[in-house]
Amino acid sequence: MESLLRTLYLQHLGVNDRGEQMFTGPSQKTPHGRVFGGQILGQSLMAATLTAPEDGRSVHSLHAYFMRPGDAEQPVEFDVEIMRDGRSFTTRRVRAMQFGRIILSMMASFQHPDAYAFDHADEMPEVAPPEDLPSFDAIVAPAANKYPGVRYYAQRRPFDLRHVNQPIALEPDPNPASVNAVWMRPMADLPDDERLYPPVLAYASDYTLLESVLRRHGLAWSMGLRTASLDHAMWFHRPIPVNEWLLCVQTSPSASGGRGLGVGRIFTRDGALVATAAQEGMVRPDGAR
Repeated sequence: MESLLRTLYLQHLGVNDRGEQMFTGPSQKTPHGRVFGGQILGQSLMAATLTAPEDGRSVHSLHAYFMRPGDAEQPVEFDVEIMRDGRSFTTRRVRAMQFGRIILSMMASFQHPDAYAFDHADEMPEVAPPEDLPSFDAIVAPAANKYPGVRYYAQRRPFDLRHVNQPIALEPDPNPASVNAVWMRPMADLPDDERLYPPVLAYASDYTLLESVLRRHGLAWSMGLRTASLDHAMWFHRPIPVNEWLLCVQTSPSASGGRGLGVGRIFTRDGALVATAAQEGMVRPDGAR
């Protein structure tokens, strides 16, 4: 958890000649040497958050494009453009960069709380509670030496993940399904800092969204697939109790052209819909161009 906090608490570098606020943050090492997409997503949102007015505004949406793979051995720089500060809404554009090239471009919007809004939400489906499900670590432990990447994500990941369906890290589910549901919670409690909670949720949302694509086709991560995140969008609906169990219920409405779309609704344990996430990724058999 300390690694995640070091990653998300960015260093302010000042203002560049275009009037943009500049930040930098470290990268988390990965087995394949590429930056984890959730890291860049969370850091970019944190950079935008650090420039928003401190009048109670909080992020309500982000839309990001992954443009190049990042180098996990190098830090990342973030340039934040102050696009607009209105009476109710604030807009920021963030560029995440390494070696002078953009690796992610994000737009984020913040809103001052509106007490006169309509309020409704989808209901959370009934699923097994997290206490009745094995942790991801326990499931993949027997194969950890065979799959270094699995060992890394099982042992060094800052979140406890518990799949309602059979996990598909090592083997496909013999019963392909249209829904992928995962409970998640930090391995240790995060500090009392509300600026941190949406970036942390953005970070965690990148773990399993594309599993909904694989699950529909009876595939597993270990089957030599070529996958990469292309874009990511999130909408933040309600306060996030990030230190408690959250349920991400994911579906894939479409896959075509070597791309698959995953959509996830994130609920609190008592059924409040706190966020919705969507990601399109490249999903190709190994060897396909």
